[in-house]
Amino acid sequence: MTALSASIGFNFNPLDRRSDKRDDLAFIEQLRSDTATRFLIFDGDIPLLKRGGERDPWFLPSETAAFGLPLHSVFLGVDTDGAGRFALGIKLDPAPDNASPARGYDRIDLRSLALQDLVDAGVLGIMAQAKSMLDWHRRHSFCANCGAASRITAAGWQRICDVCDARHFPRVDPVVIMLVIDGDRCLLGRQRQFAAGMYSALAGFVEPGETAEEAVRREVLEEARVKCAQVVYFATQPWPFPSSLMIGCFAQASDTDIVVDTNELEDARWFSRQEAAAMLAGTHADGLSAPKPFAIAHHLLQAYVQKGDSVLLGQGHL
Repeated sequence: MTALSASIGFNFNPLDRRSDKRDDLAFIEQLRSDTATRFLIFDGDIPLLKRGGERDPWFLPSETAAFGLPLHSVFLGVDTDGAGRFALGIKLDPAPDNASPARGYDRIDLRSLALQDLVDAGVLGIMAQAKSMLDWHRRHSFCANCGAASRITAAGWQRICDVCDARHFPRVDPVVIMLVIDGDRCLLGRQRQFAAGMYSALAGFVEPGETAEEAVRREVLEEARVKCAQVVYFATQPWPFPSSLMIGCFAQASDTDIVVDTNELEDARWFSRQEAAAMLAGTHADGLSAPKPFAIAHHLLQAYVQKGDSVLLGQGHL
């Protein structure tokens, strides 16, 4: 694990996933009942955390009984001591008393946990894995081939249709996120739902039959009408909203005239390296800001601020 990957939110997951044991029912059930095993519990897509001095998201096997039978269960892997880790998806009663202090837990969404640095980096990565998997099960209860109800198998990593025998596996959606560079300035945009004053790197989904570098060039052209030549790989980040892989890139601009696609962006413009540095530091004269360190966009900007357009050299070319 590199220092960079450890510093990006959701990027550090210390578990041994033991994918070779997902079909070993005896192994999974033994782990599930082991007192050393711990469980993450999600109400929908919101994790539960115990109240107290530390925000502890791990529940003992005996503590999970209070939530009843889970809607979904996923084996996440084993930790460095060999203890099992599982994720359970539940549906809490929306009655007000379920949020009372007597319950002993809080519901805190994953973005807030990452933004406020409320859990350790390794735990955040595991929670991202759990959220993506549980979301996949909620969205794929029925067979995409014939429409019949499907069932969970392989310790939560596969769904089977007993009507047509189709097997379904969790999917990850590739997304390119790119910082376009023109010498001593970079291209940033903002969407309407961003926090006031925040600008970020442009991004978009990779389409079928398309390479990552083609997606970078297409998305920048569509959103800002700027053409790009060289595309260079930087790093990736799992993004569990619901289950994407952000492919961070730098791109060299071929032209610089911007025409904003207002269906996609509220604004896009060129920022100097000095402005980008101020946005990262929270000292921009106009109060503009950049994404926080848990997002790969922050690290794209930080690398550019530190190295300038030399980030286009010595990286992994796509």
